[in-house]
Amino acid sequence: MTGNNHHNSGIGRRTSDRFRLVVTTLLGLSLGFFLGISIESLSISKYSVVSSLSSSVNMALIDSSRFSMNTPSKPRSSLNAQRSVERNGSNDSLKIYVESNPPGAESLAPGIIVSESDFYLRRLWGDPAEDLPTRPKYLVAFAVGFDHSKNIDAALKKFSKDFTIMLFHYDGRASEWEQFEWSQRAVHVSVRKQAKWWYAKRFLHPDVVAAYDYIFVWDEDLGLKNFDAEKYLHLVKKYNLEISQPALEPNGRLSWQMTKKRGHSEVHKDTSENPGWCVDPHLPPCAAFVEMMAPVFSRTAWRCVWHMLQNDLVHGWGLDFALSRCVEPAYMKIGVVDSQWIVHQAIPSLGNQGESYGGKTPWVAVRERCKLEWSWFQARLAKAERSYFRGTQNGQKPT
Repeated sequence: MTGNNHHNSGIGRRTSDRFRLVVTTLLGLSLGFFLGISIESLSISKYSVVSSLSSSVNMALIDSSRFSMNTPSKPRSSLNAQRSVERNGSNDSLKIYVESNPPGAESLAPGIIVSESDFYLRRLWGDPAEDLPTRPKYLVAFAVGFDHSKNIDAALKKFSKDFTIMLFHYDGRASEWEQFEWSQRAVHVSVRKQAKWWYAKRFLHPDVVAAYDYIFVWDEDLGLKNFDAEKYLHLVKKYNLEISQPALEPNGRLSWQMTKKRGHSEVHKDTSENPGWCVDPHLPPCAAFVEMMAPVFSRTAWRCVWHMLQNDLVHGWGLDFALSRCVEPAYMKIGVVDSQWIVHQAIPSLGNQGESYGGKTPWVAVRERCKLEWSWFQARLAKAERSYFRGTQNGQKPT
């Protein structure tokens, strides 16, 4: 009995082990089946999410393209330029360098450079293309004090709306000119106790006045009763004058025969002076000469003349004898317009803005400075030209 019991218990254990193995296998298969189904379901969900996002992006792009069809599109060149700029940070070969650009602007694309300007007054609103109903072709600039406002008001009636008006206020009273209608469209520069050529050097740079065909740089003490700006410019163009001035009415205040009005003449370009004053009939003061009280410059001539203005020589004395260096041939392109003449009233104005110096009254001190500036300018010009010609003779490159 004992032996049979041992035998039966062994068979029972083996049967039990097989049963557990079968159950374990079945459980494993079931677990694997359910895990497989779960993973597949997860993949499908993930794909659905991705598809949904992709669909949303596509719809957004479609909506964006529809929107862009109804709004101004960004130029392709702008997009390319933006990409180019973005790439520049990582690729030096794409950086811009244009040697012919203005100094300091070599890194800019030429198409964005604006090297010249103007004094056109613009609005603060609307389309810039609609700012200017007209574009003045000429510029007239006066150095003024308010004590002479009536004379300037009368003078400016001789200039049409084809002129930009510019006033240099040496007395600091710019706001008092608002009573005049034309003052609202004028450009006002107010710096106390400065001379006309000081302003011209600083505020009439050739690139700033490049929009104007002719530039008038005038004193405030001129009588313009017999002057018309449009008729004057007609004669300037007719006789091909690059630098000119209206003739002066003979009234006992003339310094030079060249600027004296001649009867029955439209324009003259030469004259006879005192014996010994003219070393050459084609040179100042017998030709190629105007005074600095009322000169008129073409755009091209002014570019040259401006560069001759000295920063510290503010009265312009001596410059009249050097103007011939800026046009060629000077004796043909510098002249005086007789049929449109003015009166030099010789009113003490700027001289009263000076101060007593060395025991001299303000007016006398200013006058002496003018004379000294004449000699200083002549000395500088002669030195510069000697240096240039000496260098060229020695084969050196002029600087």
